[in-house]
Amino acid sequence: MSRALAKHPPAARLLDVEAAIRRARRVESVVELIGRTPLIRLRNLEPRPGVEIWAKAEFMNPGGSVKDRPALQMITDGVAAGRLTPAQTLIDSTSGNTGVAYSLVAAALGYHCVLVMPENVSAARKQIIQAYGTEIVYSSGMEGSDGAIKLCQELVAAEPARWFYPDQYSNDSNPRAHYLGTGVEILDALGDRLTHFVAGVGTSGTVMGTGRRLKQERGAAVQVVAVEPDDALHGLEGLKHMGSSIVPKIWRPEDCVDRIIAMPTDEAWDVAERAAHEEGLFVGHSSGAGLAGAIRLATELPAGQPACIVTVLCDRGDRYFTPLRWEKHYEW
Repeated sequence: MSRALAKHPPAARLLDVEAAIRRARRVESVVELIGRTPLIRLRNLEPRPGVEIWAKAEFMNPGGSVKDRPALQMITDGVAAGRLTPAQTLIDSTSGNTGVAYSLVAAALGYHCVLVMPENVSAARKQIIQAYGTEIVYSSGMEGSDGAIKLCQELVAAEPARWFYPDQYSNDSNPRAHYLGTGVEILDALGDRLTHFVAGVGTSGTVMGTGRRLKQERGAAVQVVAVEPDDALHGLEGLKHMGSSIVPKIWRPEDCVDRIIAMPTDEAWDVAERAAHEEGLFVGHSSGAGLAGAIRLATELPAGQPACIVTVLCDRGDRYFTPLRWEKHYEW
């Protein structure tokens, strides 16, 4: 018998399908499905009794990632401020997930979208983005996300009236989405039991917005931990090594971050694999980095000290596969 089954017999983990169906809601637009994602207890990754590890299942957003939240917030805030009009085109740089989110929200709300991406971003993300009707402009793969930022800024400077440029790395609506949503949802679910929040750093919106909300509500009772790659040449797509990158303007760790963990690529990849094998959660490597950070915290705690640690599952692992290209015409 497997370790997971020995600890938790199937009969003890049956789902109430009827209750789940009753909780389903009717919505007017796909964007109304963004947020309110579930928390999943990861009992098989917990190192000892008394330490709980929970994960926010952000892959259950309609665009498949945590980036749906800031994309919707930046677009709706832009419309409300008069910065985005029907005559303008949304443009931003992205390494993938925010691009999918922009594309979904823009399509649902009736806006045209152009994205600047490094040419070596995974084929899956390119094809998903194009499926929404978004146009992609490719930057040098050797320059990574920083090269995409620079090229996007050049395009905007050349035709400023044409574009709505939310700039996810500098836009306070990015962390605001998590301040208003993610942080509130975690507190509603776990309340005073929460002791730690762990998230990877890309744009830094997730850790900054969620961290501010948690600190506002719980103060020093909650530790906020940011995870970044330990080296400039890393394999954690979507995360930034701050010492070698253009630092996002919204990254202000002094506001709420108690600790920064430098994460090796191998450790994050190994934990992502464990999540699939031991919890049935096939997630991306940025999720693996957050999970690895949570496990490190759990193992470092003094013996007997209880803890309730929350991290973020940013997206699914199948986003990193190369799918079959969609074809409009077939020969039978």
